[in-house]
Amino acid sequence: MLKKTLIINGISRTVIANPEMTLAEVLRKQMLLTGTKVGCGKGECGACSVIMDGKVVRSCIVRMKRVPDEAEIITIEGVGTKDNLHPLQLAWMIHGAAQCGFCSPGFIVSAKALLDENINPTREDVRNWFQKNRNVCRCTGYKPLVDAVMDAARLMRGEIKKEDLWYKLPEGASVLGSKVVRPSAVAKVTGTWDFGADLGLKLPEDTLHIKLVQAKVSHANILSIDTSEAENMPGVYKVITYKDVPGTNRINGLAFPSNKGDGLDRPILNDKKIFQFGDAIAMVLADTPFQAEAAAEKVKVQLEELPAYMSAPAAMAEDAIEIHPGTPNIYFETTIAKGNDTKDLMNKLDYVVEDNFYVGRQPHLPIEPDVGFAYFNENGKLVIHSKSVALHFHSLMIADGIGMPAQDVLIVQNPTGGTFGYKFSPTIEALLGVAAIVTKKPVYLEFNMYQQITYTGKRSPFFMNVKFGGDKNGKLVAMESDWSVDHGPYSEFGDLLTMRGTQFIGAGYDIANIRGEGRTVCTNHAWGSAFRGYGSPQSLFASEVLIDELAEKAGIDPLEIRYQNVYREGSTTPTGCDPDVICLPTMIEKLRPLYKDAKKKAEDKNKNSGDKKYGVGVSLLLYGSGLDGADSSEAWAEVTPTGIVIGNSWEDHGQGADMGTLSIAYETLRPLGIKLEQIKLVMNDMEKTPNSGPAGGSRSNVLTGNATRVACENLLSAMKKADGTYRTYDEMIAENIPVKVDGKWTAPCTACDVANGQGNPFPCYMYGVLMAEVEVDTTTGKVKVEKLTIVADVGTVVNKLVVDGQIYGGLVQGIGLALSEDFEDLKKHTTLTGCGIPQIKDVPDNIEIIYQETPRPYGPYGASGAGEMPLSAPHAAIVNAIYNACGARITKLPALPEKVLAALKK
Repeated sequence: MLKKTLIINGISRTVIANPEMTLAEVLRKQMLLTGTKVGCGKGECGACSVIMDGKVVRSCIVRMKRVPDEAEIITIEGVGTKDNLHPLQLAWMIHGAAQCGFCSPGFIVSAKALLDENINPTREDVRNWFQKNRNVCRCTGYKPLVDAVMDAARLMRGEIKKEDLWYKLPEGASVLGSKVVRPSAVAKVTGTWDFGADLGLKLPEDTLHIKLVQAKVSHANILSIDTSEAENMPGVYKVITYKDVPGTNRINGLAFPSNKGDGLDRPILNDKKIFQFGDAIAMVLADTPFQAEAAAEKVKVQLEELPAYMSAPAAMAEDAIEIHPGTPNIYFETTIAKGNDTKDLMNKLDYVVEDNFYVGRQPHLPIEPDVGFAYFNENGKLVIHSKSVALHFHSLMIADGIGMPAQDVLIVQNPTGGTFGYKFSPTIEALLGVAAIVTKKPVYLEFNMYQQITYTGKRSPFFMNVKFGGDKNGKLVAMESDWSVDHGPYSEFGDLLTMRGTQFIGAGYDIANIRGEGRTVCTNHAWGSAFRGYGSPQSLFASEVLIDELAEKAGIDPLEIRYQNVYREGSTTPTGCDPDVICLPTMIEKLRPLYKDAKKKAEDKNKNSGDKKYGVGVSLLLYGSGLDGADSSEAWAEVTPTGIVIGNSWEDHGQGADMGTLSIAYETLRPLGIKLEQIKLVMNDMEKTPNSGPAGGSRSNVLTGNATRVACENLLSAMKKADGTYRTYDEMIAENIPVKVDGKWTAPCTACDVANGQGNPFPCYMYGVLMAEVEVDTTTGKVKVEKLTIVADVGTVVNKLVVDGQIYGGLVQGIGLALSEDFEDLKKHTTLTGCGIPQIKDVPDNIEIIYQETPRPYGPYGASGAGEMPLSAPHAAIVNAIYNACGARITKLPALPEKVLAALKK
């Protein structure tokens, strides 16, 4: 042990610590300064940034033996408090720069050190600083963070006042489209928003720490598991294997009736087989995480290794064995049939193009690794806290597996540091449930970044062949498609995902005649889970690159061929239904002059650019809001002596569920003359909040927004007097009128038919037209995105800060999908950097959003969803721009430099 005196946030503190402990561990676990977050644990993400003796350091890699005696350390708690915000914290809130908020303390501390050194930075200075100090964000697309630093510097220089920046809603005004700051922002920027690992430090003393014994191969039979040595290790309370699981030991994957499997293919703890690298074989529970980790190394697992099928084509081969004995590796099939048969039609058309496409296993890469805890409450109910974004789904999916009635399994969503969809599937919930049931003690499980990346689900790769046929004018007449979905070893939601191919290959265009077939394939690579866009980034990549190939063959400009083919009155979607609104033609008209300018600029630059080539590409972006068919959501509203309480389970990945709930409730309750601060939110706790459905498929703003609106309208009806005025709380009680009412809303939709892909699956859609401007270095193959311009129509913009943030963040994840992100190599793709996460200098500072607001008939106040459209096809625009720049056509992602060079050589 060593003893040091440290000056922490201006206060002298005596610290006694193990020399090998990190500064982050000491600050968090001994000083309880939990504003400092730990993400990667390797100095790659900057979430743990603190200032030590005037310099930014990543405290997760600074050992205590390297910390000087009397070092002056500033953490986020020393930057400012809720009652005395630093200009940076204020600016972070004003610009919506704290989305999930997990990276915010690290960025703000880092930016403070910059402004202490340079009070007048340029935007490029800010970007260089964050790049140098490795501050990484997955939510925001970085632009709002730079905006915040620039405005904080202006505040500090005295050029502007807080009042000039802070948006104040005029009394009685509509909140829609405003820049009201989300309710959680102040806690996020001050480091007081307790994420799962922060709450983990505040659990009871007898909490057991879980560490997993995980598979190091991708496919094997389990011959034996020997836990005897591990059970005798210091501090070990219990080692749990499949034999200890009280229930069926299976997650319920909610399979479609036409699925050839039963959906019960994912074990909680593997019993007979290993199906993928990282599978959980045993749980070690001990007094400390270090003791549990040491004991996990002593569990001996004997395996018989089997052939590992690491892609859909490999698992579809004739000689491939069944990964799940009794279920074929191709376990779900669907077809699409719209209009006339295409076989003879294609032969009669003037222009026909066909190509093969691949969109790969994109990793989600939240900066907060998976974390959670479980315990029994005073009523004997099992309570599981996690990053779940599908509380009621997950309770149903794990109940039989852990051996408890679903009504006794209550899930609470902790404040969550991003999921981007991986938490649509249960990850650690069943493990926590089993551990709590077996031990009858509170239990805690926290992944490190390696486990986050290797254990949790990924975007499912699509292998696609698509053919377009057009007439002499370039009008699309027919489409043929074939797609295979590599969904990894576990089937949950794989059938639903495969249906997205029917809905989104060719979406946005009026194509009268379509034939296609798709299938879900079981493999031994990472299990497929929901990822922002869910099937549309794969589907639209194929059709948005192929339409450029058709444009070239027909001699038509890529933007103009889109203009003549997009939905208009009388058009139908690939699933045969009417579009919710017609907005794409006017969106393209808005982009056209900017597109012409960009093309001219690229042509001028190319005249004297040498090895650097410049190009412009476009794509349509679109997605639906909802789960297929008659999707429903619930909420409640209650009047109290001080205001109104709203309850729903609108799970928040960081996208702004609190702001959505507050805005829609306030807008509906405006007849009461209520203030925003009189509305209290109760969210995402199954003990208190109703089944609002999962936060996936961009459904929440529409489904839960409408349910919240209905609940508030029902409350207004209950409060309304005969004379048109409204009762007070006391009057409601006196007249014995219930003060709490429910609201429910169901989408007026029908699910798509598995046999022909036809149906009306979504109440609302969201649309974008994107232009990407790129630079390609033809000597290295390196691509740089210089500018993105999007015309976005998500209906009524509910909150501009939130929607801006969703669009910036989605587009930048699209840059990663296009150029760098992958999870294929189990040795290489296991860190944030190895997986290709975009850092600030990998993305442009120049991202322009142009809104067109076409009210949606079924959206609350005309709003659609927003979060998934921006990631549906930016990668296609970037790939099209690469081709425009240098003639290298990329059809299989990511477009790594070596792929661009290879395409150039062709």
